[in-house]
Formats: sequence, structure tokens, C-alpha cells
Amino acid sequence: MRAKRKIITDNGAGTNVARMAGEERHLQILRVAMRLFSQHGFRGTTTKEIALAAGVSEAMVFRHFATKEELYSAILDQKACLHDEIVPCQAVADAVARKDDRAVFEAMALDALNHHEQDPEFQRLLLHSALEEHELAQMFWKKFVHRVYQSLGDYIRERQREGAMVQIKPAIIVRAFVGMIVHHSLNNNLWDRERRLLNISNETAAREFTNILLHGVVADKTIAQAAFRKLSSSRAALKTGASKRMARKQVDTNSRRIRSNK
Repeated sequence: MRAKRKIITDNGAGTNVARMAGEERHLQILRVAMRLFSQHGFRGTTTKEIALAAGVSEAMVFRHFATKEELYSAILDQKACLHDEIVPCQAVADAVARKDDRAVFEAMALDALNHHEQDPEFQRLLLHSALEEHELAQMFWKKFVHRVYQSLGDYIRERQREGAMVQIKPAIIVRAFVGMIVHHSLNNNLWDRERRLLNISNETAAREFTNILLHGVVADKTIAQAAFRKLSSSRAALKTGASKRMARKQVDTNSRRIRSNK
């Protein structure tokens, strides 16, 4: 049996819910649904609880969202309108137009990090949808993730054809880049809110993640090759020296045995 829990209403300061206009009521239900889904998951939230928290009847919820699919789609549409996730910001579009690789990735990273910081509720909601294998997860993939891979991948492919980027599968580059951003946001929003592991601004994170993507972590290829050769030589010398010491030790042991048998 499902345990009852206290539902906190979200009527808004000074708002007369009974007199809310249709559009305002629509957004009210949507905001409440997102909050409850992010807190309790999709399986743990009923339309009755959404109605109670929004201060409306359950029938009113269904009047605005005839099916759950409509509600889920409206959540994603709301986020798309607020955050413009597909083309994050004008800075990215301008950078793409002038083919400024650093500006493209840095602006995209900063925009995403800022949105994640401002809306951790949506991150939790997405995690619930993935863990519960909820349909919203696939809806999010189709509306956002797939299109990000496609748009950024197209840019990378064009730059590869022009010889500006190495020939690595674009989807791998996108995943590496997005992975840095998402992991950083998840740490800050969910696991390490005190930022004990890494406490840097979003601007610094965007800049350094872009540095890693475009330049890697090796200072210089010739320096790296020289360092590798030196390390290999040192290992070989250590191995040779160890072998000689082992052989010398074995000779000494055999000599002692011979003397003791005389």
C-alpha cells in the first residue's frame, strides 16, 4: 500500500487560484507536475496529487492535459521555450557562422552549464525518467539529445572536411564534450553541492573543457614523444639492472652452498 504523504500546494503568492486565467492555470499545473515528478518520480506521483498541489480539481488537470503524454510533451516544450536547448544562444550561432571552433564549444558549454545550475529540478526529473524507463526519457532523446548530436555533429563534419579537425567520428567528439558538461553539472547539483572536489565558475569550466576538447592535455607532441622514450629507456635500464642484481645474488648463493659442502 502506498504511504500517504503531505502535499504542499503551490498556489503562488497573492494568487487567487479560483480566478486564474486559463493560460496561467495551465502553467501552474505544469510547474507543479514538474516539481512533484522531480521529487517523487513518475510512478510515485498521481494526477490527484498534482491537482491538490496546484489547487485545482483533478478534472481540471485532464481538461488542460487530456493524456499523460500531453503533459510530458508540454514539460519538454516548456523547457525548450525557456532554455532554447536546440540552438542554445545567439553566441553559438554567431560562432558557427564565422567557424570559430573555440567560441562554438565554449559558448555551448557555458549556456548548458548555466541552464543546469538554474534548473536542477529538470535534471532530477530526467534522471527519474531514465531510471524508471519512463517514456519521457525517449521523448527527451528525440526532442533534444538526438538533435544536439545532429547539429553539433554536422558542424564537426564540415570542419573535418576543411581539415580543421582530426578525423574522429563526430558522435564520439560530441559525446566526450557533452559528457564533461553533464558530469560536471550532476556533481554540482546532486552529489557535491558544496563543491569539495572542484569549485570553479561556469565560465572557467566552459573554457577549460573546451581547452581539453580542442587541445588535449599533452603540452607538446614532440615533448611527449621525448618523455615517452626517456621513460621507456629508464624502464629498460631498471629491468636490466634488476636482472643483473638477481643474477649476482644467485651466484653468491651458489658460492655459499659450494663452500658449505666442502
